[in-house]
Amino acid sequence: MSENHKKQAVVAEIKNWLDNAQGVVLTSYRGLNVATDTEMRRELRAAGVTYKVVKNTMLRIAAKEAGIEGLDPYLEGTTAIAFSESDPVAPAKILCGFMKKNKLEDQGILTVKVGLLDKKVISDKEVKALANLPSREELVAKLLGSMNAPIANTVGVLSAIIRNFVGVVDAYRAKKEKESAA
Repeated sequence: MSENHKKQAVVAEIKNWLDNAQGVVLTSYRGLNVATDTEMRRELRAAGVTYKVVKNTMLRIAAKEAGIEGLDPYLEGTTAIAFSESDPVAPAKILCGFMKKNKLEDQGILTVKVGLLDKKVISDKEVKALANLPSREELVAKLLGSMNAPIANTVGVLSAIIRNFVGVVDAYRAKKEKESAA
């Protein structure tokens, strides 16, 4: 296989990632040690996120073929791509959480360059905002909790009414027993 064919295959693979990805985050890495990189990749893999180091030229060509505009200014220096085909928030959530936990961004070791959501470029600040959104499971739990609250309140009110009624009936019964004993 010629060098040109190899490059075309790489571009086609990256284009395929971009076409099928729900969420994408591009990072810059400088001085990331093997142990930290391995731990990060393990966390990403567990969440169904793929993480690959890419050449800027190949990514630039693939993005153009995929119809994505606005990436060029971010394709300088080292670039890695994290993407998920099922969860648009997972790459941002895992990477930002990992960077914060290990203080990698503060040291300039691993930083978010930019993200893609529905093939639209979003800034690093928007990627971080996306990472701070509650997960789908958390939102569903909150919704169910708020739906359950009125039901629980109604049950509490009804049981209080029943308790009060039973108390009144019991007091009336005790009064009648006293009157009949006297």
